[in-house]
Amino acid sequence: MTKDKVILKVDNISKQYRLGLVGTGTLSHDLNRWWHRIRGKEDPYLKIGEENDRSKKAKSSYVWALQDVSFEVEKGEVLGIIGKNGAGKSTLLKILSKVTGPTTGEIKSKGRIASLLEVGTGFHGEMTGRENIYLNGAILGMTKKEISSKIEDIIAFSGCERYIDTPVKRYSSGMTVRLAFAVAAFLEPEILVVDEVLAVGDADFQKKAIGKMQDLSKGEGRTVLFVSHNMAAVESLCTRVIMMQNGKLVSNGLPKDIISEYLKDKSFSTQTYKAASVNEAIGNNGIKILEASILPENTSDSVIDVSSKAIFKLQILNQSNFEDLSVGFDLKTIRGEVIFSTGHLISIKKEETITLNCEIPSNFLNNITYQVHVYIHNSNMYKLFENRELLAFDVKDVKRESGYLGKVNGMVRPKLNWNIIN
Repeated sequence: MTKDKVILKVDNISKQYRLGLVGTGTLSHDLNRWWHRIRGKEDPYLKIGEENDRSKKAKSSYVWALQDVSFEVEKGEVLGIIGKNGAGKSTLLKILSKVTGPTTGEIKSKGRIASLLEVGTGFHGEMTGRENIYLNGAILGMTKKEISSKIEDIIAFSGCERYIDTPVKRYSSGMTVRLAFAVAAFLEPEILVVDEVLAVGDADFQKKAIGKMQDLSKGEGRTVLFVSHNMAAVESLCTRVIMMQNGKLVSNGLPKDIISEYLKDKSFSTQTYKAASVNEAIGNNGIKILEASILPENTSDSVIDVSSKAIFKLQILNQSNFEDLSVGFDLKTIRGEVIFSTGHLISIKKEETITLNCEIPSNFLNNITYQVHVYIHNSNMYKLFENRELLAFDVKDVKRESGYLGKVNGMVRPKLNWNIIN
């Protein structure tokens, strides 16, 4: 890369956490670190810790969320960052956005960085949408006059004109992300950092947002860092892609090449999941996923054939204070394109467990790889839990493959009725 064009340089960034605790978790560890630091010696706990592989049981209480990550970004580039859940993408973006600091390494950047890491980042719920625009602009170092000159464009792009003088605590997640993206994009940061939050918006807004990011990079020469599980969006938007795995940067190159490498990795094809215990279950303080699977109706078969029904099973433990929940999932292609969404309302008391089944009809799915993105909300549609890659599975066309008839195009292939009318 040309040195004078580099706007962001990440040099051997690492981030270490102690599992389940804040800081080192013990006074003796804190004192030990302090004693080494005042003597000018290396932190003794940097020599221990495991890589961030969530599929393995931890042997050490220390884990490296990121380990020796280095790359450079030129002005005007759109850099895609891809990887499975837990690969370290969000940790990297939080460090780049100065939400948290690295354990080792350093970052050098030129100009302002605006971040859109999760819905409502940097927004004050009691303030109106208009007031939050001025607040975010001030945080970015802009004057009131500069913000006022752009505020009408921001409001128009967000599509929140009717509610712009309403406190944002009353906004839906879709409205909030619309306004947050508009603020981040129009207040002219030199570097725009965008996490998966665009998936919250509808298809029309996602298209607008991607178009705006392309305008920022090509038309205005601004730099965009884009994290997404939607490989189609990454391939169409990004000029370069890096892939992360277990906290390390493993590939860096052209979008088509890196995405192809990512999709060949079958390690995320988890068709069934069962937690060994409640403490080790996927989830958070409110929701635990004890079991999940997607299998053919005839459970003696391991392969889902295009002609068989697929049964999605989900066992949930409710540890939240909400009893009325909305449980839903998106069925996606491995490239991140959503095939359909479905949901179901349930009533479940705190500390109770419920098992749900959802039937996907036969002769509907094509012989490709699919992923299941699960989400759970309360009755006010406040998100309690989400996992974008909970399950992945292949659908096979046994008859067609054995007859050498080739593949049928499309993300789905429903069996439709044909009639001759003359």
